[in-house]
Amino acid sequence: MSDPVYITAEEAVKTIKSGDRVFIHGSAATPVCLVHAMQNRHKELTKVELVSITTLGDVTFNNPEHRKSFFFNSLFVSAATRDVVNSDDGDYVPIFLSEIPQLFRKNILPIDVALIQVSPPDVHGYCSLGTSVDIARAAVDTAKYVIAQVNPLMPRTHGNSFISMQTIDALVWQKAALPEVDYASDVSDAVEKIGYHIASLVEDGATLQLGIGSIPDQVLKNLTSHQNLGVHTEMFSDGIIPLIESGIINNSQKKLNTGKSVTAFITGTRKLYDFVDDNPGVRVMDISYVNDTSMIRQNPKVTAINSAIEIDLTGQVCSDSIGTYQYSGIGGQMDFIRGASLSEGGKPIIALPSQTSKGISRIVPFLKEGAGVVTTRGNVHWVVTEYGVVNLFGKNLKQRARALIEIAHPNHREMLYKAFYSRFK
Repeated sequence: MSDPVYITAEEAVKTIKSGDRVFIHGSAATPVCLVHAMQNRHKELTKVELVSITTLGDVTFNNPEHRKSFFFNSLFVSAATRDVVNSDDGDYVPIFLSEIPQLFRKNILPIDVALIQVSPPDVHGYCSLGTSVDIARAAVDTAKYVIAQVNPLMPRTHGNSFISMQTIDALVWQKAALPEVDYASDVSDAVEKIGYHIASLVEDGATLQLGIGSIPDQVLKNLTSHQNLGVHTEMFSDGIIPLIESGIINNSQKKLNTGKSVTAFITGTRKLYDFVDDNPGVRVMDISYVNDTSMIRQNPKVTAINSAIEIDLTGQVCSDSIGTYQYSGIGGQMDFIRGASLSEGGKPIIALPSQTSKGISRIVPFLKEGAGVVTTRGNVHWVVTEYGVVNLFGKNLKQRARALIEIAHPNHREMLYKAFYSRFK
């Protein structure tokens, strides 16, 4: 096989035309140098639509000059895109994470150009999508033109991540540190207690799904006495490493991918990126597989841990918006809440601190006007705050309300009881 030919980022992005739809690889795989090169062409481009999930690293889409040329149509909102998505220059597509690949494969949102970041080609000419296969697999498979930032610091991951160099239209060599996120760096007392409560719900032999943030990481720290745990999760973080190394996570009880940890994307520190590099024990897969409810439910005791912004007294969960302000997205919460509820011995869990940093209750009589219901009250089972654990499954509206009030912050229980009596007379 001939040696790869590399060009500059500036040369590579010249193929982007006004009116194109451009996919941006997400999370730790965000191709920062390609994004910057594209944005530097803002004076000569108009009506370029950008699609992505979470983006990390030194990127911003809020520059007023760039807004004139690029419209950000977000599939999951993150800090770098939050302002533009909530403006006239962007918007959000409400969709389950598992179904995003269908947007590309069924030409609902056909991709003209995909900007991705990959590991260097191996001796057979295959690069790896590295830390993020998730929705990138479908984007690469369907895009008319693929531009890859080839980074020797991108881990070569196993699973569904490999792409032939022959399917990449332009290669840009760029050695750059991947964005790092340390979820263990800032943990409150409330989060520590929540982690302890959730760990008490995890049974030996359970298959874990862990959402984003400090709560899942804290749960992992409390699982050191467990046995034969498995991992089938959309996100893989640093907290999993010591449990794999100690043998607590061995994936021996899983029905699918026995002996392997399965994820769709990897976000954490450099230690994590080095751990997954060429590690056959970790499979990084297409999100349409990882988050498929029919796949999730086949594993035993699926324990799905997800967070929320607020929950009302009937159990409706808002986890993607603050009123009408789009804060994040639906993501994979419902994929795994439903998958866990159908798993033999499964436990779908919604975890949240009882109040915000400003002292506002997260357990509320009614969701804020305009708030999105991500998980319906028919899907909610376990709810955990620092004040305890309740299971809403099978409870009527009054029983649910009383149970949730008992795990609300004491400062807000009187207000919630008044709302309870006003509503239910």
